[in-house]
Amino acid sequence: MRLSLAGLAKPVLHGYFRSSCSWRVRIAFALKGIEFEQVPVNLIKDGGQQLTEQYKALNPMQQVPAVEIDGITLSQSLAVIQYIDETRPGPRLLPGDPKARAQVRMISDLIASGVQPLQVDARLVFSLLHEKKLQILIIQVGMLQNLYVLQKIGAEKLQWAQHFIDRGFQALEPILKQTSGKYCVGDEISMADICLVPQVYNAERFKVDLRQYPTIKRLNKTLLEIEAFKVSHPSQQPDTPADLRA
Repeated sequence: MRLSLAGLAKPVLHGYFRSSCSWRVRIAFALKGIEFEQVPVNLIKDGGQQLTEQYKALNPMQQVPAVEIDGITLSQSLAVIQYIDETRPGPRLLPGDPKARAQVRMISDLIASGVQPLQVDARLVFSLLHEKKLQILIIQVGMLQNLYVLQKIGAEKLQWAQHFIDRGFQALEPILKQTSGKYCVGDEISMADICLVPQVYNAERFKVDLRQYPTIKRLNKTLLEIEAFKVSHPSQQPDTPADLRA
């Protein structure tokens, strides 16, 4: 069901400039041509503004993003993307073909569930471990109950991030070789592309050698030339620190 935009209030995105999940939603809004408001939630300042009772009332998981839209609040980026794709006009973010749609979801889930939560900023991991705030740590990492992750907690920050990004990209690269055309799945931009670009940004932040992943590197370069990906970039947001602005 696609809604008429007339009379609808602007969606409100509660997010953080460098959050991959928030960035995904910004890309989707931009691709759809949807105007929206942003309310910054600083994940570091004051011990993490997402951990306040006020924000917990909005999103009980105390994560970003949270999106207020059409009288409801959605708190998972892929759910938000699929909701706006189903209710707003503009280019489709999931293909009509069932096989291609399944491939888009597979790639999106691989990144959003299999890579990104595990390369969480180790500054947060180490500080929370030091303070023994394990309950908060579990909320932040999301998948920390995984024994494999627990065994990696003691790793140095850069090695932690590189390990899990490389592990994910080693699986993603051969998949994309099979599914990609101009973009991740064929020649139309999809939710998979929305997930890929923020993850490559993280890989570059943590100095992952992308020469190992030529397909990922090619797709990312192509996508970063598109206006929706440019305007949604972390360097262009209202809460971007001055020293990180492009």
